[in-house]
Amino acid sequence: MMRKDNVFFKKVVLGISLIGPGLFLIGYNIGTGSITTMAKVGAEHGMTLTWALALSCIFTYVLMVAYGKTTLVTGNTALYNIKHKLKFGTVLAIYIIIALIIGEIMALMGIFGIIADLIQEGSRLVLGGEGFSTFWITAILVVALYLLFWFGTYKVFEKVLVFFVILMVLSFILVFFLVKPSFPTIVSGLAPSIPNEPGAMQLIAAIAGTTCSAAVFVIRSTVVAEKGWSIGDLKHEKKDAMVSATLMFVLSVIIMAVSAGTLHVMGMKLDNTVEMITLFEPIGGKLAAFILILGIVGAGISTVFPIILIAPWLISDFRGKPRNIRSTLYRVLGFVGILFGFGMQFMETRPPLLMVFSQAFQAFILPAVAIPVFLLINDKLVMKGHAAGFKENIGLVAVILFSLITAYFAVADFL
Repeated sequence: MMRKDNVFFKKVVLGISLIGPGLFLIGYNIGTGSITTMAKVGAEHGMTLTWALALSCIFTYVLMVAYGKTTLVTGNTALYNIKHKLKFGTVLAIYIIIALIIGEIMALMGIFGIIADLIQEGSRLVLGGEGFSTFWITAILVVALYLLFWFGTYKVFEKVLVFFVILMVLSFILVFFLVKPSFPTIVSGLAPSIPNEPGAMQLIAAIAGTTCSAAVFVIRSTVVAEKGWSIGDLKHEKKDAMVSATLMFVLSVIIMAVSAGTLHVMGMKLDNTVEMITLFEPIGGKLAAFILILGIVGAGISTVFPIILIAPWLISDFRGKPRNIRSTLYRVLGFVGILFGFGMQFMETRPPLLMVFSQAFQAFILPAVAIPVFLLINDKLVMKGHAAGFKENIGLVAVILFSLITAYFAVADFL
């Protein structure tokens, strides 16, 4: 019996090790940005935009495989390949770095704002009164997370992210069954339609931005490189991408469905994350409220580490230098990055609105990462006999068209 248990345990560990990059990116991608965006979509439009989510996840898989494959063949990360293998690649790489850092700074401010609001709400439920101060909640989180960043390693981050991803998944599945949204309503949302309402196009762009995120594909090449995989691991890379994209879709649909089954039915719009918690309490009781708080806080914390790593990672990627999180560059930029967590303490804009805007901004820069990988993966000199085939190219062309449309949607409401 002990031997069978040991064999089973080893298989589980092996399975998790094979999807390490996918779990890391789920932790990065399904954060408070995704939760806020999907909840707002569900509240305002029910399940009518499920089709946009499905397309985003399909194209996420296509781009993850493409970026992973170029890294497996060349041994180089995304920005390094763009800089050295494409005409005007240096200019394009610098644009990608600047745009991604700006988008992630906005997201980081929104994340800390939402987490602080939720922890304050949780303290109100337990202690009554006004609860803990959001400023001191933010301060404690900033110090604790930076200490973990200072003393941690990539493997430690991966384990922390796996924990919070599992916590997040279980939390939202439990709340989903507590709320019991209508299954026919979920299925009906797969029929493509665009609501004729102000802000609808920006929400579609936000769905694409939070799922088919430009930052994810650049980071993915770095995470695959950290794993030390080669072209012989292409099957693992594809399985990993499939797990990641599938879980992104399932989790996002659950969040959207929970919101559609509650806020949308009540005719409410989500402008403040705490409103969602207070509405769930009479439906599922305090248990649902606490579980949801745990899920969203877990999702937010799992997103913080990749965000504060993104600036030094991108710079290392661009320069072709080793990624050493113990270096002065990483520690200084990590410190500067995490200080933006205090941003919402000095802004009047509510965190959910900033989060939706930051996700739509990600969609606006998606073409800048979709087109380069199409050129790279079709370059026979770069790919050394592993250039894209017919099916891969169809998928990549479809992604480019999708990225251009959603980039337009990101600015359409302003125009």
